[in-house]
Amino acid sequence: MNRDCLCHIRDIYRSIAAFEHTLQQNFSLNINEAMLLCIVSEHENISSGELAEEMGLSNSNMSKVIASMEKQRLIDRHACKEDLRCMKFSITKKGEQLLSEINCDNVKLPECIQKLVSKDK
Repeated sequence: MNRDCLCHIRDIYRSIAAFEHTLQQNFSLNINEAMLLCIVSEHENISSGELAEEMGLSNSNMSKVIASMEKQRLIDRHACKEDLRCMKFSITKKGEQLLSEINCDNVKLPECIQKLVSKDK
């Protein structure tokens, strides 16, 4: 691995940190909370294990993010029909409203991230 690659990764990391700072200021969410909202909105009744896998977080870290989102009433917890020990999560109306307000066209993305995002369009 050459040094230029590390410098580019550093720039990406800084860009993501700057984006997270903007999310925090404008929406009182960190990047994991915003990603959780996005995933839960796409996958109704998703389990914490599935969320952890989708987000690349440990179960312990996922539990902390879930607890924060439940406290803010942005997601709901529901027992599984087949096993009451199993919990699934869905987005609330308040969560849907907040997610609809997070529009990357209205939030200034760092140039490095903008290039990556625009490739998907």
